[in-house]
Amino acid sequence: MRIAFLVLPNMLVTSFTNAFELMFAARVKAVTEHHPLAKSISLDKVAIKTERISLSSGLSVQPEHVIGTSTYDMVFIPALWRNPRPLVKANPDVVEWIRTQWESGAVINATGTGVCLVAEAGLLDNQAATTHWHHFDQFEKDYPAVNLKRQHFITSAGKLFCAASINAQTDLVLHHVHRFISRDVSEHLSQHFSHEVRQPYDRLSFDQEKDNAHPDELILQAQLWLQNNLSKSSIKISDVALMLGTSHRNFSRRFRMATGVSPLQYLQEQRVQEAKDLLKQSNLSISEVAFRVGYLDVSYFTKQFGSRSGMSPSNWRNTVRAKLFD
Repeated sequence: MRIAFLVLPNMLVTSFTNAFELMFAARVKAVTEHHPLAKSISLDKVAIKTERISLSSGLSVQPEHVIGTSTYDMVFIPALWRNPRPLVKANPDVVEWIRTQWESGAVINATGTGVCLVAEAGLLDNQAATTHWHHFDQFEKDYPAVNLKRQHFITSAGKLFCAASINAQTDLVLHHVHRFISRDVSEHLSQHFSHEVRQPYDRLSFDQEKDNAHPDELILQAQLWLQNNLSKSSIKISDVALMLGTSHRNFSRRFRMATGVSPLQYLQEQRVQEAKDLLKQSNLSISEVAFRVGYLDVSYFTKQFGSRSGMSPSNWRNTVRAKLFD
C-alpha cells in the first residue's frame, strides 16, 4: 500500500505531520500485530522537486520523491496558509498530478484549504466537500459547482475525502486505519494520540453515497440538529418541526419516509450510540453518561439502552472494555 504525502511551500506543516505520524504509528503497530499489510505500507513525501522546502513558520521538510508517473493507493493533501488561491493557480502540475492519482484509483484526502487543489482539478464538481470555515464564502465563489457542506467537518464522495480542520483530519485518518488495517490499530492510535474522548468518524462526516439515500435537505438538517443536541433533555419533536418551518405531522411523515424511522426513534438511537462511545472511552459513571446524552432518569436510560443493545450499560461497558484493553 503506497501512501503519498504532498509537500507544498506554503502548507500548514501540522496538516502534513499529523497525518504522516498517525500513519507511521499505524504501520509500526500493524507490524507488532503481524498484520499482513504492515510491511508493504510505504509513506512517501512527494513534491515538485526533491529540494528541501522551507516553510513560512521557519520549519522545513525534505521531500523524497518527485511527482510524476508513479501511482499511489492513497494521497494526503495538506492545508495551505492564508489565501490558497495564489498557490493553487501557480501549481497546475500539482493539480494535474492529483487528477491523475484519482483517475488511477487513489483515495484522495484533503485538509482545510488544501481542498481547493482538488476542486481546481474538477474532481469535486457536483460532489460533497468541506473546507476551513473561514474560507467558505470564497470557496463557494471560486468553485460554484461543488456541493459545499458547511455544517460537516468531514465529507466523503466515493474516493474523495475532505477534512475541515486538523482535528477532523485525525478522525479521518483513524477511519482509514480502521478500514485498511484494523479496528484494534485504529483504537490504539486513538488512545495514544488523543487524550480526550473523540467523536467517531460517522458523527462528523457527510457520506455522499450513504447520506444521499434520501434527498430531503430539511430532514438532513433535522438529523444534524438532533445529533448536535443529544444532551438536551427537553427536546420536543414538535419544537424541531416548528424550528424548521413545518408542521409536526408533516415533519414526522417526511422524516419516516426519508429515514425509515420516526424522529423520536432516530433521537433515541443516536443517544444510545453516543452513550456507547462514552461508556467505552471514558470513566464517567452510568448516571453521568445518561445525563450527557439527555436522560435525567437513569432507569429510563437503562431501559432504552437495553432494548437497543441487548444488555445493560454496565454490562456493555465491561464487555467492550475487556476487548479494548486485553
